Amino acid sequence: MYQPIKIPVNEFVPLRSHNYHVRVWGDKSKAYASKPLVLLHGWMDVSASFQFLVDALQEERLIISPDWRGFGLTKATTELDQDHFVFADYLGDLEFLLDHYFTDQSVDLLGHSMGGNICMLYAGIRPERINKLINLEGFGMPSTRPAQAPTRYAKWLDELKQLHKGEIPLRPYVNSDEVAKRLIKTNPRIPVDKAHWLATEWARPAEDGSWHVLGSPAHKVTSATLYRVDETQEIHKRITAPLLCVTGEEDSLKKWFGEQYKLEDFYERVSVVSNISHKQLANTGHMLHHDQPEALAQLVEAFLSP
Repeated sequence: MYQPIKIPVNEFVPLRSHNYHVRVWGDKSKAYASKPLVLLHGWMDVSASFQFLVDALQEERLIISPDWRGFGLTKATTELDQDHFVFADYLGDLEFLLDHYFTDQSVDLLGHSMGGNICMLYAGIRPERINKLINLEGFGMPSTRPAQAPTRYAKWLDELKQLHKGEIPLRPYVNSDEVAKRLIKTNPRIPVDKAHWLATEWARPAEDGSWHVLGSPAHKVTSATLYRVDETQEIHKRITAPLLCVTGEEDSLKKWFGEQYKLEDFYERVSVVSNISHKQLANTGHMLHHDQPEALAQLVEAFLSP
């Protein structure tokens, strides 16, 4: 099994009715803490997903990475769990997280997939808080039309009822080896030793011995709101931080959406950002921080260096 090189401190921070789990790598009292790096994981993932990238970074840094609400070890502090998730809440949680750790300090911000979409929006809404910005395969979604709204809301209502009937479960696994096999099936490029290590962070055993993914099934409920490209681009226009967009060699958008939303569409969307550079990482898919953490670390450190 993979052995982490840099061991994080696990902190729990009360934020907006949630007890947020945050991994902290590095020493807050050191001089390098003046250049903090914040890592934001994607959908159905956890902050431990960045361990391989953190281990590959050469420069000492203060790095923090939260488990988003409903993922990992972050739990609601009230008795009632959420039955759906609103995207704007991630922005609110990030704001409160940065207020807690870096009240008067700007940060370098990196996000993967859903986390990449969050960091892009946040950097346009709070441009003064971001030094440099890195988006790993955070593409957004295919464009929608207002005429789709009635059907979308109806689908959301139907799925809420299915969730409360237990009809949208997350499947259990026999043991951590089965979880690792699931990770490898999703991403055949991940080394076996890393898959087995990540399996124990991505899922945990229940009292009956079965293993369960650390994610709320409510995340599988369709969003009630449409994805508005024009609104998103207006936010992206306000990004002032230098932006690095990194994509994998395998075309994730083609695999997910075919002709509906293509990589060239993404490039066109983000072209509204004034200071942007693009890199493609060889021999990687969507989970490029698992596939080639050393090569990605070199790109990240080259971009973040003064």
